[in-house]
Amino acid sequence: MSLILPLEKPALNLRPLLWLLLPLLVLATLFFWPLSLIVEQALRGANGDIGLETFRQVVDSKRFVGALLNTLQIAFFATAGCLLLGSVMSLILVFIPFPGSELIGRVVDTFIALPTFLITLAFTFIYGSAGLLNGTLMSLFAFELPPVDFLYSMQGVILAEITVFTPLVMRPLMAALRQIDKSQLEAASILGAHPLRVIGQVIFPAALPALMAGGSLCLLLTTNEFGIVLFIGAKGVNTLPMMVYSKAILESDYTVACMIALINIVLSLGLFSLYRLAASRTGVRS
Repeated sequence: MSLILPLEKPALNLRPLLWLLLPLLVLATLFFWPLSLIVEQALRGANGDIGLETFRQVVDSKRFVGALLNTLQIAFFATAGCLLLGSVMSLILVFIPFPGSELIGRVVDTFIALPTFLITLAFTFIYGSAGLLNGTLMSLFAFELPPVDFLYSMQGVILAEITVFTPLVMRPLMAALRQIDKSQLEAASILGAHPLRVIGQVIFPAALPALMAGGSLCLLLTTNEFGIVLFIGAKGVNTLPMMVYSKAILESDYTVACMIALINIVLSLGLFSLYRLAASRTGVRS
């Protein structure tokens, strides 16, 4: 006589779902709900209906087109400057050690923690119309007007953003350069390889993931930078974040402000998607 024992079903473990519920609730409260309010306000027309009337109004505006072009131009030039300056400084600090190089590395790390307006304020004290440089030149050469006036232009904004965001490139890049096997560099040097060839064939492939990570972060931050542009007060330089501020705070046009903010979000997500696509094609892990 055979005994048939009933199989007991294991109890459903709800603990993982509970642990997942808390972060989802936080995200929904702090991110998705405010974002949904922005989307609703952006798509609601003057008559209260949901549509693309505000989008067409914004896109047809020359002011918006100019702000979009300024935003992209500042972002790409500032990112290129960060990559160039960060690469040169990282190569010097890692492969050409000199007295005080460790101190400079710590100062670079400190720059990451500083607020952006503090760097901009320092630029104003140095390069402003009544700054140290202009004051010295005017007293030495009897200039009637300040000879250095690039700060209150797009070039000043780009230079300030390069100064602020270059450490974001240097931090991961220096860590990647320190992991390169020094024996490969010594072997290339013994074989008489040109330094540029060593950089291109040995150093650059190892540093590519760090460059892409730091460059993508700089691109996103410069695209959405607001404080530097506002604090410098560059003449005729209007960006998407500045346009959102002016529409919402100065003109009280919240529908247009939300639409521009939504376009800015889509632009940021598009740039991030391009980075992920480039990273996947080059085999870079992100």
